[in-house]
Amino acid sequence: MAEHPNIERMRAGYAAFSKGDFAVLDELFDENVVWHVPGRSELAGEYRGRNDVYALFGRIMERSGGSFSLDLHAALADDEHGVALVTASGSREGKSVAIPEAHVFHFQDGRVTEFWEASTDQYAGDELFS
Repeated sequence: MAEHPNIERMRAGYAAFSKGDFAVLDELFDENVVWHVPGRSELAGEYRGRNDVYALFGRIMERSGGSFSLDLHAALADDEHGVALVTASGSREGKSVAIPEAHVFHFQDGRVTEFWEASTDQYAGDELFS
């Protein structure tokens, strides 16, 4: 049985993120995507639109000295929703973290319109990006 197309899109999106391939991400993310980052770090908040989300990605890489990565373990999706189980890793100022997370996507017509991150160790993520 073939994977749902949104699972394939999610896998392609994680691969594109790891390579900085914004052409692929442009196809995945709706122009008006809403991106939710939990916590109390300088990066926490709501980002609206691809440009703001891409600026967030740049800040993540800047704060982590380019060390930030996402390792995709599993993905589930249907026509409207997707969930990815990942490990978010990065280091800063001699401290390294590897945090299991769940990423939740809302899809409309094959494009991500909204994203939420749920961390198993929000304090470690906050510390990395504060």
